[in-house]
Amino acid sequence: MSDSVSKAILESQAYGFAITLLIAAVILIVGWWVSKWVGSMVRRAATSSPRIDATIVPILSSTAVWAIRVFTLVAVLARFGVQTASIIAVLGAAGLAIGLALQNTLQNIAAGVMLLALRPMRAGEYVSVGGVNEGTVEEIGLFMTRLTQFDGIAISLPNSTVWGANLINYSRNPTRRLDLEAQVRYNDDLDAAVESLKALINDHPLVSKEPAPMVMVMGYRDNGVSINVRVWTDNSKYWELRWDLLYKIRKTLVGAGMGAAVPVRELQGPVVAKERQQG
Repeated sequence: MSDSVSKAILESQAYGFAITLLIAAVILIVGWWVSKWVGSMVRRAATSSPRIDATIVPILSSTAVWAIRVFTLVAVLARFGVQTASIIAVLGAAGLAIGLALQNTLQNIAAGVMLLALRPMRAGEYVSVGGVNEGTVEEIGLFMTRLTQFDGIAISLPNSTVWGANLINYSRNPTRRLDLEAQVRYNDDLDAAVESLKALINDHPLVSKEPAPMVMVMGYRDNGVSINVRVWTDNSKYWELRWDLLYKIRKTLVGAGMGAAVPVRELQGPVVAKERQQG
């Protein structure tokens, strides 16, 4: 009688463990599938929303995925009778130990959070980091910031390096000022040069009317009078306008009868005789 009772108890325990194992497997599979589904939904919703910066989309998706997976693992362990309070205590102790061992990594995470919160740069903007690295922002992750240079080279920088450097954002403002310098010889008509350059920039389709474009005499050099051409334009048109004006300013001055400004040196008296003897 006792053997049959023991056998029944063992069968009942085995059946109960099998049921528990099956339920735990279902919870794990469903939880993992739900985490992927929620992650994709968060990514899709964040990408389609105009209020959410594209820079933080990967972090939002990853956070949602792993939050669900952690709860799933805790639920699975709870099915086997493991105390969740003990799990939280162990995770806290492990987190403290890992944090002490990975201080630099945590600095990168903290810097990444600050970059995403304050947003001195966003995905798609062209920035300069510390005056050394320049490029278009591709992504700000938890650990690294990725840039792409104008020549297509990819740059990966630790977030702590980016956060601690001086950031210059060339794309944030909608307009940008362009200053170009031209040289006019001293014996050329300065008024004609200024008026021809004013006509050039006033008629240029890429030059903004406000603030008004300006042509100013900025100084006197060895080779002639320095004229500054100052205009404002849309940020996206800056380089197109710069290259076009560099070409057309010279063409305009030549068309107005201005020659190339070269250094002028006047020799008099004994200096001339001395240099002739040396020649």
